[in-house]
Amino acid sequence: MNFRFARHTNNLEQLTLFYTNVLGLKILGSFENHDGYNGIFIGKVNADWHLEFTQTAETVIHSNDEDAILVFYPTSKREYEIILGKIENQKIEILEAKNPYWNENGKLFLDPDGYRIVLSHLKIK
Repeated sequence: MNFRFARHTNNLEQLTLFYTNVLGLKILGSFENHDGYNGIFIGKVNADWHLEFTQTAETVIHSNDEDAILVFYPTSKREYEIILGKIENQKIEILEAKNPYWNENGKLFLDPDGYRIVLSHLKIK
């Protein structure tokens, strides 16, 4: 089974920069004016998952709660430290997670749409 997480946004360019420059993901594809939608696919090359962000002329009003989180698991200490360095350099605020598990096992911060992201150290080899 493959997995795609799709979300509509008002900030396609900002999200693209955030997920590629901060989290180190790659642009896997994109499209323009497909039935009024522009979009981008972001993820890891040859992985069985990716994120899709789309934008139209419509203004999106996001609603999410404190337990709606995308969790990323870097597989090496170097990758984890590089991403943390980018978060610090971009002055992205590390927040307290509602669930204490994520405070013990990662760092929580927000993407440009205000959605919660956890960078977890649990799968580091």
